[in-house]
Amino acid sequence: MCSSSTTKIFILKLYYTLLAENWLKEVFRIDFDLIIPQNLLVTKYKEYFDKMVSENKGAFDDFTRAHFEYSIDQDKYQEKFNKEGEKINIIIHEYEDRLCKHSEGAGFGKYTSNLAEKFQDEVRSHFPLIDHVGIVLSKTSASAVNKFSLKKINL
Repeated sequence: MCSSSTTKIFILKLYYTLLAENWLKEVFRIDFDLIIPQNLLVTKYKEYFDKMVSENKGAFDDFTRAHFEYSIDQDKYQEKFNKEGEKINIIIHEYEDRLCKHSEGAGFGKYTSNLAEKFQDEVRSHFPLIDHVGIVLSKTSASAVNKFSLKKINL
């Protein structure tokens, strides 16, 4: 008995939903087949990120390879990572400036710092070690580490 009443309620809800959809189509001329799904809507900073990567595909392919190698062995691939990372940082800052100038020109200058932060977070989500670009690792010897010592006090 319970399952048949649940089925009837479901069918009634579906019927009224379809009636409402038809009414909206007739009154407001909305075509529900042409409504864009939510997953196809992209925010402006993600759109700029995708545009940046697609327009500079070669540079980003090289950096992706260097980023992967650096994540495996930081000491060995530090120089290569810094070299490729310098190019990428220039490109990233260029597109960040474009994005912020676009929003400032539209009258949203108050929100550009948040927009730049979101853009940088999007970059970090794809390249987590991007902040390591430019770091120079120096190797210290064991004697340099042990130069600090305390004198023993005899009581």
